[in-house]
Amino acid sequence: MKPYQWPMLVLYAAAIFSQSKSFRDNPVIGSTRLNTMGLHLFRRRLAARMGARRRAQLASRITAEDRAAIDRDGYIVKRDFLDPQTFAALRDEILGLQTHAREAVIGDTLTRLIPLDVWNLRKVPTTRTVLEGPDFNDLFAYAGSFKRRPRLFVQTVFTQVLKDAPPDVQSFFHSDTFHPTVKAWLYLDDVDPASCPFTYVPGSHLANRRRLAWERRVSFDAATSADPLTAEGSLRVTEAELARLGYAPPVSLAVGANSLVIADTSGFHKRATSADQARRISIWAYSRSNPFLPWAGGDLTRLLPAAHSAGLHLFWFAQDQVKRMRKARGGWRWVGVRTPATPPVLETSSES
Repeated sequence: MKPYQWPMLVLYAAAIFSQSKSFRDNPVIGSTRLNTMGLHLFRRRLAARMGARRRAQLASRITAEDRAAIDRDGYIVKRDFLDPQTFAALRDEILGLQTHAREAVIGDTLTRLIPLDVWNLRKVPTTRTVLEGPDFNDLFAYAGSFKRRPRLFVQTVFTQVLKDAPPDVQSFFHSDTFHPTVKAWLYLDDVDPASCPFTYVPGSHLANRRRLAWERRVSFDAATSADPLTAEGSLRVTEAELARLGYAPPVSLAVGANSLVIADTSGFHKRATSADQARRISIWAYSRSNPFLPWAGGDLTRLLPAAHSAGLHLFWFAQDQVKRMRKARGGWRWVGVRTPATPPVLETSSES
């Protein structure tokens, strides 16, 4: 630890029992000595046990077939998730939604997020009914091991917007974090192999002996890793390393419109690449909570949806202020009113 970090030692240590994952930003979680002694594996194993306990509390909410798919593979695909009339109404609502959006160009890809907060959900009643209904929420909760109000967005991915840029960081196999967590996509259009489908390594949400040994070795030097995302706790893995970990081959989920994909993104996954420009529009959801809690419920934001939405906007405001003070360029920013399908406009000014 550096001298200026000593006054924060108690907080750094307390973060061991939280969802904090950054090796770089927490000298306790990133300690080579402690991880050699088994700190990272202790957190991982305990989080997995707590996740299994919470899923047991939620098991009765979904079918045995769906439970088996998530438990075995770490993801589930529900094709034709909605009846045709409901899906058509939802798709029309989302594609017609005009509101303020955030965008980021990362590598060769532009990603647009339109928050489906309480205010935007009022404009799309069919979408709101679907996203607040049990068919979506029970599957989502079981996969993530928590019954929490998800963060909801319309996500549009535009690939190859910069021809000479490196690939998007999402196009490399990685694990989001060390504990059960969840993301979901309800696709509004067909996702063919050229549209950068979500790709998942089946069963990789379960840590076998090879995976644990690999993570233990990575944890020794993760705080100083040349890969900044690994240093932040989102471990990157090469395809050669994947082949040695004993998991099944990756599955590319090229699915039709009206398909719902839900995945425990503690498993290895990536966004497939595209040689040409492509567009992918989906309703995207994610949720994450303290992995060491023994209970699956207790989310007070379900009673205060406006506070849940306001919290997200407050986080974005603080993030933008820090970026402005640092005079940083790039990253996420508000871009004005957009629809999900508005063609991307690349920033040409020198201001971020």
